[in-house]
Amino acid sequence: MEISSGEVSLRDSAMEGDCLSCMKYLMFIFNFFIFLGGSFLLSVGVWVLLDPMGFREIVAANPLVFTGVYVILAMGSMLFLLGFLGCCGAIRENKCLLLFFFMLILFIFLAELAAAILAFLFREHLTREYFTRELKRHYQGHNNTDVFTSTWNAIMTTFDCCGVSGPEDFEESLFRLLSPNKMVPEACCQRNSYPGDIGVEQCVSGSVAFRHNKGCYSAMVDYFETYIYTAGALAIVVLTIELFAMVFAMCLFRGIQ
Repeated sequence: MEISSGEVSLRDSAMEGDCLSCMKYLMFIFNFFIFLGGSFLLSVGVWVLLDPMGFREIVAANPLVFTGVYVILAMGSMLFLLGFLGCCGAIRENKCLLLFFFMLILFIFLAELAAAILAFLFREHLTREYFTRELKRHYQGHNNTDVFTSTWNAIMTTFDCCGVSGPEDFEESLFRLLSPNKMVPEACCQRNSYPGDIGVEQCVSGSVAFRHNKGCYSAMVDYFETYIYTAGALAIVVLTIELFAMVFAMCLFRGIQ
């Protein structure tokens, strides 16, 4: 039995329609989970900032965690918007929404790729010597209006460390020039071990027993070492998902009549 070209064309059109429909619902499900994840992160971030039970004050006491709240808010907002655009664009077969979804993911993908390339190119600047040199030149001690100083104070307080390699990093530094009577800044002091200001006074005057003697470089490397491989694997997964999302969006965009 011969099959006419019209029947072949109809069969091909039906198969193409089935593929397009399958891709549409797959993209909707995929973006629905992204939408739910973004909503959850956004809710957690907003709850921490607006919580009336005092949880915000507990978080604010740890600069690293407090910064993480804003990172969660930013990620939640981005995922919420991406999921919403993807779901609406797929289920409504709206070319404008799909194109905007594609452009937004492409921008995020290129930004992540650029960050990775810059990190690779400037990796030699992230050395212990580089941070020590910058600390000696710019750290002021107790100036909360200076971003460099306040960042270093937050790091030393969070990781219970002092300087880059140790307290000796403050010798012949801008800090010692501004505060000649202090050997180390107050951020280096062990505040929980000794009551009152006695421990702080002994610490800044140079007493080894009242200060943190471990350098922040080693402390941060030790802290993040367990998360490096997890972060790398997660980055690869995220980039792969973004690539598939862009391919799905373009295929659906081209398939919509």
